Amino acid sequence: MQLHTKTLANGLRLQAVEMPETNVVTTLILAGAGSRYEDKSISGISHFLEHMFFKGAKKYKTPKAVAEAVDSFGGEFNAFTGKEYVGYYVKSGKSNIEKSLEVLSDMLIHSRFESEEIDKERGVILEEMAMYLDAPMYQISWDFEQLVFGDQPLGRDQIGTRELINSVTQEQFFDYKNALYVPPNMVVTVAGAVNAKMLDLVASYFEMPDKKPTRSAFPFDPDLATKKYKIRTKKTEQYHISFGCRTLAETDESFPSLKVLATILGGNMSSRMFQNVREQKGLCYSIRTQVDEFTDTGLLTTRAGVKLSDVLKAAQAIRDEYDCIAQKGITEQELEKAKNYLCGKTDLQTEDTEEVAHEYGKNKLLYGWERSLSDWKTQINKVDKTTVEKLAKDLFQPDNFRFAGIGPDIDETVLQAIIG
Repeated sequence: MQLHTKTLANGLRLQAVEMPETNVVTTLILAGAGSRYEDKSISGISHFLEHMFFKGAKKYKTPKAVAEAVDSFGGEFNAFTGKEYVGYYVKSGKSNIEKSLEVLSDMLIHSRFESEEIDKERGVILEEMAMYLDAPMYQISWDFEQLVFGDQPLGRDQIGTRELINSVTQEQFFDYKNALYVPPNMVVTVAGAVNAKMLDLVASYFEMPDKKPTRSAFPFDPDLATKKYKIRTKKTEQYHISFGCRTLAETDESFPSLKVLATILGGNMSSRMFQNVREQKGLCYSIRTQVDEFTDTGLLTTRAGVKLSDVLKAAQAIRDEYDCIAQKGITEQELEKAKNYLCGKTDLQTEDTEEVAHEYGKNKLLYGWERSLSDWKTQINKVDKTTVEKLAKDLFQPDNFRFAGIGPDIDETVLQAIIG
């Protein structure tokens, strides 16, 4: 795997990640936008704008024309909105990269955001919001973020508010696009059956004015959130739990150790959470611990769907695993198993052009890194037992723990005692 890079005169950064023995190419555009760039009055505009880019532009004038262009060569076409960046991609055979570039550049540069299409899409997004509200497995993540980060952009979910969805205007879309979808705030990455010459082809499709971004991400205030738990009372067949704490930023030197810690705690089927809470105690079906990383902070959470009759017992069992790893540490065997697991998962990433494009694109956009997947494996392999144990002791303190739950009423007095 070889990385080729180029920065255009207008500040647009291009990357071609050469992956031998594949006939597939993922073409990915990332822009520094998302919920961290929104004040409360426009909460959700990044996500709505993501939808609107598919509604027709200069060459492909209608949503149907955009879809047919990609369907005509069997491509996969999608987009996503995060808190710190948004992405648009086409995954295709190598012979169709020019068509992929044509479609993506047309929609990103020439979208019209017609009022009629905006009005149609309001209903679509309201239905998307309803879907998430009806799906506790999705909603629990957003509830936990709101709990830990509080009332600031980082604590708000990307879908936004009904008020914004029902009222946002064409002018607001153009203002937001012109503020953030500018060359220095974007990265275009092609990964797969490409080479260095491909950068010139990419550049030919993104001739954009030399313009600087006029919005920036809102800074994170660590002192806004004060509540220990958040309960969403809802009739469900299963109680949904998210338990964890705020952690390190991805730029922290101990971040690889955090990934190892999360893996030992609940990252796979042989982890402590899975074996002790599910297999031994039979309290849940799904349970997993994961890390959500941002540029200046992060989260470590254990999410589980548990029996309605055993909610508090399950919460206590999860808390016990946090306490155990903080107080008694880990074994060398657990350490090596977790490191091997993470390195193995990284190897699997190298086979997927979409995964590779996303990793290289995100690193370049947010940090200016040209870190390879091999470099990441090197960092993981350097993680030692002492660092992981110190991190667990520092993070897993009662004051740091937070709990979000979705389901029928539970005894909150007992819950408070469990959280600490």
